[in-house]
Amino acid sequence: MSAEQLKQVIALIDDVNRRDPNTDTDENGREWPKELLYSERMTDMLHRYVEQPDEVAEIAMRGQHIARWESPRSAYPEGRQGYLQWRTHLYKFHANRVAGLMEQAGYDSESIERVKKAVGKRGIKVNPDTQLLEDVTDLVFIEHYMLPFAEKHPEYSEEKWIDIIQKTWKKMSERGQQFALSGKVKLPEPLLPLIQKALGV
Repeated sequence: MSAEQLKQVIALIDDVNRRDPNTDTDENGREWPKELLYSERMTDMLHRYVEQPDEVAEIAMRGQHIARWESPRSAYPEGRQGYLQWRTHLYKFHANRVAGLMEQAGYDSESIERVKKAVGKRGIKVNPDTQLLEDVTDLVFIEHYMLPFAEKHPEYSEEKWIDIIQKTWKKMSERGQQFALSGKVKLPEPLLPLIQKALGV
């Protein structure tokens, strides 16, 4: 593995995500292709969370949502069953897409397999690469996406929100939980009372 290979594979991932027809706006009001902004946020959070992440972590974070618009939720049946089918497909879809770009950049099979396991969400709580990806994903959700999600679902009851927060919390490692409450992650102020109630803090 080399710095040049990492630079190449990150550029390949970004080239794909730059084609996202969906857009999102960052904190400065700048409009981005949605998944390109998401991948930037994942990389930013990784570097806040881990002092010197390895290349596998860098690639996994950057490619976690690669080309997500190509497999929309609407392609699957309504309801929880359809949702779970979609999520299961996405894990494999993203993992294989990133693996292909790593092969293109000349990565070895061991590194590719590590990224595939992490992006494919295999071995959460057991595989350190997967758990790191889960921690960063949840931290990014809390800082950037929890409030917009809440605004899209005003029909959700307090009980449902507490359940969502607690489920997110349980997926994180103890280190991730501590980091979330350390002041280094911007918690969504309107949801703070709910978060405190859900976590008993």
